[in-house]
Amino acid sequence: MDIYGLTGGIGSGKSAAAAIFEECGIPVVSADELSRIVVTPGSEGLAAVVAAFGEGVLAPDGELDRRKLGALVFKDPAQRARLEGILHPRIRDSFQDVLAALEATGQTLVVYEVPLLFENNLEKQMKAVILVCAPDDQRVARVMARDRLSPEDVRARMAAQMDDQTRRGRAQYVLENDGDLDHLREQVEALLVKIQPKKPGPPPPPKAPPPPKLKR
Repeated sequence: MDIYGLTGGIGSGKSAAAAIFEECGIPVVSADELSRIVVTPGSEGLAAVVAAFGEGVLAPDGELDRRKLGALVFKDPAQRARLEGILHPRIRDSFQDVLAALEATGQTLVVYEVPLLFENNLEKQMKAVILVCAPDDQRVARVMARDRLSPEDVRARMAAQMDDQTRRGRAQYVLENDGDLDHLREQVEALLVKIQPKKPGPPPPPKAPPPPKLKR
């Protein structure tokens, strides 16, 4: 089964691209979604996070408060590395379980959406990497509307990530998300023509036997 990584900076439009892949019938696995699954209430992952960062990272309902946790680790590389050491092995194991299930259904191509794919050196595990890019101003506007953050907060988060120029140098395919959804969809569909495994066609018809030789 071919695994293609899908990545991009905050506000680039990874989720929009992922949704289009799914509309085209390609299964998409989200690392963010896996990261939520491995810290559900009652899980070993959540217990490990609470042991490391304290019960202050929990919401009143017992769920992990990702905003509180993010505030703790965002500006502290050591704390961020500590959190990654808890989550990443569990996410990796969960991803392998999902892959096994998809392969059992006969899937031949899957897209793995990972925000920090290059930062975590995951590209070697992928057949190729698809990068979603967008101009900085568009990215800031999208994240402000989505997360209700100030422009300064958004740009600080962008600055903490790998820059697009470096990402472009490491990706095999680039989707330019600088227009509307139709523009992005056209690029995804064109890319799928290149990367989807070709289905074997029907076998050629048997050759007709040679005509019998006439006796003289």
